[in-house]
Amino acid sequence: MDFDSLTDFLGEKASIALAGLLVGLLFGIFAQRSRFCMRSAVVEFWNRHGTAKLAIWLFAFSSALISTQTFISLGWLDVGQARQLSATGSLSGALLGGLLFGIGMILARGCSSRMLVLAANGNLRALLTGLIFAVTAQASLNGLLSPLRQWLASLWTIAGGSARDLLATFHLGHGGGIVFGLLWLAAAIHFARRSRLHHLEWLGGIGVGLMVALAWLLTYQFGSQSFEIIPVQSLSFTGPSADTLMLVLSPPGQPWDFDSGLVPGVVLGSFLAALWGGELKLEGFKDGHSMRRYIAGAICMGFGGMLAGGCAVGAGVSGAAVFALTAWISLLGMWLGAGLTNHLFDRPARQNLTTTPTPALNGESPAQP
Repeated sequence: MDFDSLTDFLGEKASIALAGLLVGLLFGIFAQRSRFCMRSAVVEFWNRHGTAKLAIWLFAFSSALISTQTFISLGWLDVGQARQLSATGSLSGALLGGLLFGIGMILARGCSSRMLVLAANGNLRALLTGLIFAVTAQASLNGLLSPLRQWLASLWTIAGGSARDLLATFHLGHGGGIVFGLLWLAAAIHFARRSRLHHLEWLGGIGVGLMVALAWLLTYQFGSQSFEIIPVQSLSFTGPSADTLMLVLSPPGQPWDFDSGLVPGVVLGSFLAALWGGELKLEGFKDGHSMRRYIAGAICMGFGGMLAGGCAVGAGVSGAAVFALTAWISLLGMWLGAGLTNHLFDRPARQNLTTTPTPALNGESPAQP
């Protein structure tokens, strides 16, 4: 890929920000139309009830693995310098952060990317949750919560390089990564057929995964042709949400990067998709109990995501697509933390709904995002 003409016209910083905007725009459209949501997939899995949301998540997950590993196999992409593989990692941070993020995901009824999508559709619960998530993430990165995060992350670390690369550890190669992704794709197709999932939802889930791979590819290609240091990265919403918040609060003229375009792009894409589908609707909290629950969830996700090194998309899909060990541990922690929290908080409420006519959770449905 040759981006010389684009960078000559816009400049390198503006060009990479534009790439983030376009990827975010498409991600927002695909995520909104497919109802992509890791929390919903986890709830279906642990409750053994329904497979539609699980199928959508698996389509995104498998397509991200297959396309990313294909780009690497073709020589178009090199993720050796990506922070998920090259830097010293934290196994304790991945596990504890993943558990916390999973807990928060259930309490807030959606992960960080889902909050962006819903907020753009008029969901004020998601808007407040997203703001608190971003503030907590920033406090965990450089603020009041940073010492605690650093201490937890230092409990069990692992050197960067091949030690963090699962494909290298198990001598599978990138072809093995593609085969592994195809197995998950087969599972996605099985669950989609079982739930009679609409083909547009199939395509939306696959589109979400392709955006993960496209982000890896674009940032690598821009970085390899640039005189500036442009990190090889993919989609994530913990650090970028915190950075976007600080960009809004800082004086004009701050430098742009891929993340500067990503978050606004997701919001814009989700808004346009909801507008096209006639789904724009203002929604708020029903009572104080639900507000406290969402706030607690946002705090858990903000701290957990920064501790784990990524959110449900950043670690759970983007990091997993390059087979980073810490990302897979984070993903496991998210599923376990979410499953336990769902069992303790939401399953009893759903069971009560089957026996009594009174609304669960003070007027909010447990399935409400």
